[in-house]
Amino acid sequence: MQKEYLIAVAEFCTQHEVAVSFVSSLQQTGLINVITVEEVEFINVEDLKQLERFVHFHYELDINLEGIETISHLLVRVNMLQYEITELRNRLDLYE
Repeated sequence: MQKEYLIAVAEFCTQHEVAVSFVSSLQQTGLINVITVEEVEFINVEDLKQLERFVHFHYELDINLEGIETISHLLVRVNMLQYEITELRNRLDLYE
């Protein structure tokens, strides 16, 4: 993986005024992936939006880690159901 697509966890935490331990907690629960290169932790740019959402939930809405896990699971489930509805509508359109 190329370094230009990675953001250092320490830099992210400094810019967003977030504790590094919060990011570590998210990693331990499996909500985000942290990549270690030469003993420096990085976040993939593709995961940045999700991480910023979790930061918003925790620091601005005061939702604990367990709540963030639940919300994340429910959002994934809703997206899967929306995709399934779209697929079913497309199939139905074929018969109309």
